[in-house]
Amino acid sequence: MTMPAVRRQAALIYNPIKVDEKRLRASVKDLSRDAGWEHPAFYTTTIEDAGQAATAAALARGVDVVLVAGGDGTVRAVSEAIANTGVPLAILPSGTGNLLARNLGLPLGDPAEMIRAALGDFRHPIDIGWAKLTRADATESEHAFVVLAGIGLDADMIANTRPDLKKSVGWIAYVDGAARSLATAKPFRTVYQVDEGRLHSTKVYSILFANCGTLPAGIALIPDASVTDATLDVAVIQPTGVLGWLGVWRKIWWDNSVLRRFRAGRLVLERRGKDASVHYFRGLAAEAAAPGPTPIELDGDEFGEAVRITCRVDPSALLLALPAGHPIDSL
Repeated sequence: MTMPAVRRQAALIYNPIKVDEKRLRASVKDLSRDAGWEHPAFYTTTIEDAGQAATAAALARGVDVVLVAGGDGTVRAVSEAIANTGVPLAILPSGTGNLLARNLGLPLGDPAEMIRAALGDFRHPIDIGWAKLTRADATESEHAFVVLAGIGLDADMIANTRPDLKKSVGWIAYVDGAARSLATAKPFRTVYQVDEGRLHSTKVYSILFANCGTLPAGIALIPDASVTDATLDVAVIQPTGVLGWLGVWRKIWWDNSVLRRFRAGRLVLERRGKDASVHYFRGLAAEAAAPGPTPIELDGDEFGEAVRITCRVDPSALLLALPAGHPIDSL
């Protein structure tokens, strides 16, 4: 007696503000049918649920793969809920920054390719980060991040980015937010530590905790960060005066994003030595504390203010669905 083949099912979780809902649902439905899968399950995010509850409902249904379409915040929320479950996640880039998709080298303009990847068999695990936030009233909460977490000026930049400009010109709107923040930016006193190493006490503008470190336009904010190295990368931004900010820009744009790509450029960097405006560290965990409430961001979303942030890496916690033959050596 021949047993009938088990039909698999996909779930699509999407932010209806970020996607063409009718077209996307039709594509997932049609491609699922063509691949011999069941009719997919659909879940929308809401103001109350960024994606965690929708993902939990999809997992409770027993789906075989989850597709996520939305901005970086939606990807972060769904990744948080699906982490360490073994259920693969397919990312359909749909937002302004698409930071994780860019770091992974995923196709940004072809949802059909990523839908086919979700219905295929090529899977690869990547790391995620977790950030425990301690508020001024001593309450604590822990949240995942797939790109980076930050305390200080970077969170201010995100808070000062205009939503209307973001909608019209995309990620370039963050430049306007940066200009607004830098005009009044002041350093804050912090104590930070990476693993069980030296305890640093200094003034900084921002501390970043990265799972991966490439920004739009190929800007390598943290060039050594990798989603598969089971390591957390930390960048401490502490320029002094106008020349210090020029040093930050030179480090991030010219040194990291241009010179490091060429052998001759790397030799120049070796001879020049370290830049005092930006310091990099690596480890399994890191934390920073401030004397008062300081802005926090996770994957480009505001997360209020905290007096302490403690971050850790969670190796291979997220199983990705990738296009067949997608290069993974560069991840």
